[in-house]
Amino acid sequence: MRLRLPEERPAEPPTGYKIAYPVLSSDGTRAGFTGVSLGGALPYGVVADASCVYGLRHPAPHRRCDCGFHCVHDRAAAEGLLCTAEHRGAVLLEVTVLGRYLRFELGFRYARQRVRVVSVPACACGAGAVALADAGWGRPGWVGLVPSCAGCLRGRRSVSPESFERLAGDGVRVVAEAAGAAVDGLGVRELAAEAALLQARLDWFQVQLAELGERGEWSGG
Repeated sequence: MRLRLPEERPAEPPTGYKIAYPVLSSDGTRAGFTGVSLGGALPYGVVADASCVYGLRHPAPHRRCDCGFHCVHDRAAAEGLLCTAEHRGAVLLEVTVLGRYLRFELGFRYARQRVRVVSVPACACGAGAVALADAGWGRPGWVGLVPSCAGCLRGRRSVSPESFERLAGDGVRVVAEAAGAAVDGLGVRELAAEAALLQARLDWFQVQLAELGERGEWSGG
């Protein structure tokens, strides 16, 4: 006898988080996303249905296949994926899990999704992103985009977060994160401690200079 897992019937669709690369159609009329691993060759829109990336005719997700959309439960876990070198140009998506889904310890594999919020990280140089610019790669009919500040655009094809939001449509919201949001956060106490340390080192340096002057090894001229 085959045991069946219990079916969930939540009052509201679950929320998940994932990372993806933003893309722009070659004619500049549509915006969407593409996955960072499995299914990365198939761009999708804000509202999309999954299909088997292996070309099999079963509905996604299938228990004996790894097809379907993927996301994690925890936002911090998704943000952690942005730290790897190959994912530095990706953005963070907050999605609504729709249709059939399989629940795992860390997230979902599911049939349909709606992207609600796109969080655009800072430019690779550390400055706040003002646009999504040509990343130098693409898919047939689609141009890959990467977060970019004004100084790093250098004439590349680009769209503003507001324009990307409009082209993607379906009520998605695009939010550009502040520069250094992941590393800043020093409070008054931390800054005061840093200032005291610098002052102590400056006092020590001045004492050493004074001793050198008294021994005639250094001249103020």
